[in-house]
Amino acid sequence: MNITPHSARPVVAVENLRVVAHGEDGHEIPLVSDIRFNVQKGEVLALIGESGSGKTTIALALMGYARHGCHITAGNIHVAGTDVTALSAKQLRQFRGNKVAYIAQSAAASFNPAMKIIDQVVEPVVIHGVMSRAEAEEKARQLFHQLALPEPESIGKRYPHQVSGGQLQRLMTAMALIGDPEVVILDEPTTALDVTTQVEVLKVFRQVVRQRGMTAVYVSHDLAVVAQMADRILVLRKGAMVEYGTTEQLLRAPQAEYSHLLLDAAKLQPRPTPWKMPDDRQQPLLEVRDIFAGYGPLDRQGQPKIPILHDINFKLFRGQAIGIIGESGSGKTTLAHVIAGLNVPSSGHILFSGHYIDGDMRQRAEDELRRIQYVFQSADTALNPAHTIATILSRPLQRFHRLRGAAQEQRLAELLELVQLPRSVLNRHPWALSGGQKQRVNLARALAAEPDLILCDEVTSALDSVVAAAVLDLITDLRRELGLSVIFISHDLHAVRSVCDEIIVVKKGRMVTQVVRADYDKPSTELYYERLKRAVPELRQGWLDEHEANDIAL
Repeated sequence: MNITPHSARPVVAVENLRVVAHGEDGHEIPLVSDIRFNVQKGEVLALIGESGSGKTTIALALMGYARHGCHITAGNIHVAGTDVTALSAKQLRQFRGNKVAYIAQSAAASFNPAMKIIDQVVEPVVIHGVMSRAEAEEKARQLFHQLALPEPESIGKRYPHQVSGGQLQRLMTAMALIGDPEVVILDEPTTALDVTTQVEVLKVFRQVVRQRGMTAVYVSHDLAVVAQMADRILVLRKGAMVEYGTTEQLLRAPQAEYSHLLLDAAKLQPRPTPWKMPDDRQQPLLEVRDIFAGYGPLDRQGQPKIPILHDINFKLFRGQAIGIIGESGSGKTTLAHVIAGLNVPSSGHILFSGHYIDGDMRQRAEDELRRIQYVFQSADTALNPAHTIATILSRPLQRFHRLRGAAQEQRLAELLELVQLPRSVLNRHPWALSGGQKQRVNLARALAAEPDLILCDEVTSALDSVVAAAVLDLITDLRRELGLSVIFISHDLHAVRSVCDEIIVVKKGRMVTQVVRADYDKPSTELYYERLKRAVPELRQGWLDEHEANDIAL
């Protein structure tokens, strides 16, 4: 591996970093070993690799932090002129507030649900005395504008649960940038964003880096995004360095076999579909008729105070996969909640296997609950941190299939094999797993019920490209072998196109078009859908510049 040092003094310099976890028997389990890299002022270094490869472990170590049960046991870490490993706990708190900022992967787990957003965004600079409360609020509103947030003057008065996942991710970005740190660590910052929002946020990130001379470490599994953002790339696997060089070198002529594998996985190809168009006599597995839904009390017309969905109609057949795409806040997840019975529609009907089912899951029969399963977007909030993975996966086996003892153990092993997890995770807790591993547990729990329909809400958003491709293959295999039907909600149009037979496009709670697989590559008369397609990053450098130039031209 060729590592060419720069002549200028780097803003971030890491030598021989080693982080370990302590096993139950006291022995050390290495998480990352012999990690070496430099980042110059104004430069962006990307850390990429499969789930569990050590990307986030390295990013956290730059702030002198290791997860519970883990320790930095060796190495030199210099960030913004500071020897991080020499700092006391008090000095580290000051360092993290002023010199380095961290944008976490899961915004939902990072915000206090009991505090208004503005109070949390300004808290770092107010606590450290960087600026007054009034100055901080004004700067926060400026950042809200820059990050393309809706109602930037008032969105800070809301609570975290009152904004979408993508909006919450951008608000966390504002919280990180408000103190003008010298180094920003971005840990999957666009994972929760739809494609049109993602491209705007990427432009803001790059603008911030260029205008402020800010240095960044960008953790991502999305090579197409990395191609737009990073000057250099460090490829990781199983806690070790695989390849380190310029972005151009890695995209054009990767040296390591694993780098080739990552590039191939990022080029998602359409999976052969096991589903055939039914004749007029075939009964749909699921039929959504005239659905209206929202939040809050109903008005005199019987509609919710905050309407989300408006007159949604579609059919899903056994073995079919339908993708639902749209911008953040367009109603994709609300529609999935309605089908699952988590959000009761204000009007309309849901038919399953030809029978009307109640809009409230609490009124549904046990078998109806088993046959429709949900894979939630955020594994951080979907998995109980107090339970082991074995307990989490055993609950649906016990409830729906009455499995105990050896039969339960055998089924647990089969489920883990399905989602490509080792049996060793059974005795671990969710907080001890990587983001991608938690999402695979999330999927395994849904499959444990042996459903007819799974609602996949951004099921691959937290996964690296190799594992995401494997999960998409798995979903295709399950459809073929079990006749499983899938509703696939995602902002990743490449993923949707690769596994789905049809795409439903929603905008502000309304269906604007429905596209069948044969028409995926054909121009659409629906301009909103064309805008979504145009916003999907391509796996080549310069794409973001072209997108920005086209926007200016338009």
